[in-house]
Amino acid sequence: MQTLRAPVARAPASSRVSAVRAAQPRVARVPVVVVRAELKAGEKLEDYPNYYKVLKTSEGKAISLSSYKGKQPIVLFFYPKAATPGCTKEACRFRDEYSRFTSAGAAVFGISSDSPADNAAFAKANNLPYPLITDENSILRKTFGIKGDFLGLLPGRQTYVIDVNGKCVMAFNDQLNVEQHVDEALKALASVKVAA
Repeated sequence: MQTLRAPVARAPASSRVSAVRAAQPRVARVPVVVVRAELKAGEKLEDYPNYYKVLKTSEGKAISLSSYKGKQPIVLFFYPKAATPGCTKEACRFRDEYSRFTSAGAAVFGISSDSPADNAAFAKANNLPYPLITDENSILRKTFGIKGDFLGLLPGRQTYVIDVNGKCVMAFNDQLNVEQHVDEALKALASVKVAA
């Protein structure tokens, strides 16, 4: 004797997939960073997509590097970690020479992946007169192609001088000679036009 079964109503495939997705925990999305290439002297920052990104400063403000185009040159120094010996030495040397940078018409920014609170504490402890920028997830560092040092274990130490037209006029990388970053930036600023 044969038993007849009533047809089972099945949900469409798309709703079964939705039910499976709903049961899975949500995973935070990691921002995608497109690395163009290492930023070099002679290149324009506008060719790098995160040049327009809004970044948080140690002063609680939000800035975009692109907002300085046409106004004044900028000096960007990327340092590995706030409150470490080498980074403190570099930041303090930029502090000690800050009046020379402002006399040349430049804005100075230190940049690391430290939180705004850590950067604020670092700036306060060392009386830094310029803002420190938080590069969350090292997006700007990756966009500019800054290579890590010591087999990639330590974020690279890199300094850029950007002219008033948004063109990189100096790129300097040296993990160990931290004070030389200041000397190289001042030399480059001497050749930079201040107004657009």
